[in-house]
Amino acid sequence: METLLTSLEPILFCWSGGKDSAMALHTLLQQKQFHVAALLTTVTEGYDRIAMHGVRRELLHRQADSLHLPLHEVSIPPHCVNPIYEARMEQALRLFYCQAVRKVAFGDIFLEDLRAYREKNLARIGMTALFPIWKRNTRELIRYFHEQHFRAIAACVDSKVLDPSFAGRELNESFFRDLPPHADPCGENGEFHTFVFDGPIFQSPIPVRTGEVVNRDGFVFCDLLPQLEEATK
Repeated sequence: METLLTSLEPILFCWSGGKDSAMALHTLLQQKQFHVAALLTTVTEGYDRIAMHGVRRELLHRQADSLHLPLHEVSIPPHCVNPIYEARMEQALRLFYCQAVRKVAFGDIFLEDLRAYREKNLARIGMTALFPIWKRNTRELIRYFHEQHFRAIAACVDSKVLDPSFAGRELNESFFRDLPPHADPCGENGEFHTFVFDGPIFQSPIPVRTGEVVNRDGFVFCDLLPQLEEATK
């Protein structure tokens, strides 16, 4: 196994904890060309939560444990401005550059400006980007999501686009059936963010339960709580 890993190219994977990251990682691992050196995730200082998604760090750590992959966290302040975000990301990326990592993978699907932004920032360091699920039809991706037995919960929704009741719902067939026609099935325009807790890339499911639902600046967050193993039996 060690010989196999050393023969594969090391890459860094930008991990959000959501379904698109999970499907992109699954796609990448199936190619058997790369060895994931680590997951890279931004975490908001003072809140101990994944930036944007609002998921607790403990659940992020449980994902990494179940994936059997190292996790590198980048701490950013609340309401982080671009210069600070870019400086802290660059510091983390340079650390992996010194470990011979030259490629970084993302779960983006079709946002051209975001792709260009990522590629520009990586180019400054001498790194390049990989987009394993780029330009995949989002309706087909959701079919793939279900076929591969991934499971996820909507941790955050944009109340300007979706009813707040979507927060905390599992992404089952009824969730997608209830999505309004103007919403992208993968939430690629920021309609919703997710926490994936089961699927083929995990050694075991992450026990999770829903908690308090709060509205912050137009975004509705459902607090996801680690569930004790004993409570699931």
